Amino acid sequence: MAEQGYRLTIVPVKPSEIPSEELLLSLGKELLASSGSWKAGKTFHKKVKTYWSAKDTDQGAPWHSRVSEHTPEEATFDQLWDKLGKDKAINEKEFIPDIHKVTKVKDLSPNASIWTLHYKFPPPVSPRVFTVLQVTYLEDASPRSGYVISLPIDLSEDAELAKLEEKGVRGRYVSVERLSELENGNIEWRMATSSTPGGSIPTFIVESTMAGKIAEDVPHFLKWLQSLPPSTS
Repeated sequence: MAEQGYRLTIVPVKPSEIPSEELLLSLGKELLASSGSWKAGKTFHKKVKTYWSAKDTDQGAPWHSRVSEHTPEEATFDQLWDKLGKDKAINEKEFIPDIHKVTKVKDLSPNASIWTLHYKFPPPVSPRVFTVLQVTYLEDASPRSGYVISLPIDLSEDAELAKLEEKGVRGRYVSVERLSELENGNIEWRMATSSTPGGSIPTFIVESTMAGKIAEDVPHFLKWLQSLPPSTS
């Protein structure tokens, strides 16, 4: 695809049109830098701060972000990156209750893979399918930072790949996550996302619950991480 003018949005791209990993990382860094000036929302679970922005509403959805800071006693940088920067979709199934099934569609490079995630919700909400490219990048110089960029993918041009998707209403999300080592020895976990669940769920309901939904992933993840045997966490 013509990369000039490409933006991170919920508009899906086809596998043949995926931007370069370098461009996605650059755009991800720009997005997180801009999130520092977004409007403050509620603080959840005593430490998860949320923010929002109407940025890119012409592309279908506002942006939301969350920021939390963690001591090494809660989780080290290596522990966090091992579960969020590697096979993230598989690990998400373990700590996000709504994810029913995860399938790797295709590896594109050592740092980029296409995944499809199947969500099940209590009735009357229908199952949702989110198919995304996930690109990871670790800046290993001290202080370290690790990035995970996810963007929606449309598999319709490849019948074989499309067969790997589960049945359900197609949702879309784009997100950028960053783990950063801080001067005080803690780790900052920052995430920004824009999404739509698809279907007929009213937008005002989705937007009014978004901050709480993205915030609850933090305690869910930490509880799961701390439940793992020492050799795997």
